Formats: sequence, C-alpha cells, structure tokens
Amino acid sequence: MTGQFPTPPVEIDTSKPHPARMYDWYLGGKDNYPVDEAMGRQMLALDPRVPVMARVNRAFMHRATRWLAKNGVRQFLDIGTGIPTEPNLHQVAQRIAPDARVVYCDNDPIVLVHAAALLRSTPEGVTEYLQADVRDPATIVKEARKVLDFDRPVALSLIALLHFVPDEDGAHELVDRLLAELPSGSHLVMTHATADFTPQESAAATEKLKAAGVTLALRSRAEFSRFFDGLDLVEPGVAVVPDWHPELGEPVPGQEDGVIPGYGAVGRKS
Repeated sequence: MTGQFPTPPVEIDTSKPHPARMYDWYLGGKDNYPVDEAMGRQMLALDPRVPVMARVNRAFMHRATRWLAKNGVRQFLDIGTGIPTEPNLHQVAQRIAPDARVVYCDNDPIVLVHAAALLRSTPEGVTEYLQADVRDPATIVKEARKVLDFDRPVALSLIALLHFVPDEDGAHELVDRLLAELPSGSHLVMTHATADFTPQESAAATEKLKAAGVTLALRSRAEFSRFFDGLDLVEPGVAVVPDWHPELGEPVPGQEDGVIPGYGAVGRKS
C-alpha cells in the first residue's frame, strides 16, 4: 500500500455481528469476535454448508479476476473486500498483470487494521484500501480516482455484498451510479445469495440476522440479473456460482453436495 488515503480512527463495534467478520469465521480466520462466531454457528445450524458457500464465493472472485486480467483489465475496484485472506484479489491480478492497480473498499474498520500488513503490492502495481460504505458511492468514486484512472476500464467487484443491501437502500440504483462513473470496457463482477433453492432455510436465516441487526436481502435470479441491465454478459451469463468458468480454478471441496444457493456473473459495459 502506498498511503494515498487518510487513515480514519479505528472504532470496532463488537456488540453485534458484522458480515465481514462472519465471513472471516466461515473461512477459518481468527479476525472475528464471539458475537460473530455465535451468529455464524446459528447459520450453520440452518445449513452446515455455509462455510462451503463462503469458499465458493471466494473461488469465483479468483476465477473472475483471472479472466479479467487475462483479457486486458488492469484496474480493479473491489467493494465489500472483507478481511484479507490470501490469495487476495490484487495477488491474483498482479500474478497475471504485475502492473495492475487495485483499490479495496469496506465499511468495517477491522479490515483497515489488517490492510496495511496484508495488502502488499508488486513493485509495478498499486494496491490501496479505503474505508467507506457501498451506500456512499460518491465518496468511493472520489477517493478511488486518486489511484485509478477512470478514463480507462475498471472492474467493479461486488462479491457477496449486495445481499446485505435491501431495496429500500436502493441496491440497484447504487450499482447504476457506480457504473455510470466507469468508461466503456469496464466490467461488473458480482455474486449474490438467493432463496431460490432453499426458501425455508433462507427465511429462517433472514429472521435470525434481522434480530441481530444484520439485513439480509436475498434476491431471485431475475432480481440479480437486473444488476446487469444494459451490460453485455460474459459467457455463460448468470450462473450458479461454481458453474461460472470452472476451468479457471480448482473446485471447492463440498460444492458438489447440492446446489450452492447463489448466482454469479460478469458483465461488460459497452
């Protein structure tokens, strides 16, 4: 990291679970708190494959980043980064394109605590982190412009993020506002949980998280596809997450034990 962005004071709220820290717990990390583990265990009681789902999302990010880097994309804006877990997006991109520039963004200050130590760039590339919420696209764009050239294509990565942003907060409009700032040749990269395959478990999970102060906005295939309106979908289009270009990575152990309840896609802005 090169220190382009000011470092805000770190105030970590451990009174309620946070999706980034729960995700870290699912992945076997140690940067979470008892409240995150407790809620994570409630999710596992509903569906013991939740950790597999987390790893499947991460594997999609690796495959999509490889595809983009191999197809000439050299700039990445990753919102909802989560706690760094190797390999991180910038490591995947910079192994293919050492000069790739990556800006990470998350709203949990614990991510910032670990960013300086873990998000190290190649000599040719640039890796930066900013603390902001996806609901504040103006700040994200303003700060990201300090590192990324918005006259050149940017890959906007929103992995396992927008199912925490309800329609009342304008999830589709937020994506539209971010994409509007990006030039032709840019890409939208997304995964999103759905209740299409597990309606009862999903309804129970939604209620448990709501009681703990976490909003879960699961969307159908049609609702997920709306995020890509006006974009050219990369083949195979909208797919169940493990089915998107599986040849670009190794399968996640356990992903074959039933349908993973989430969709993934990559779309290109003309």
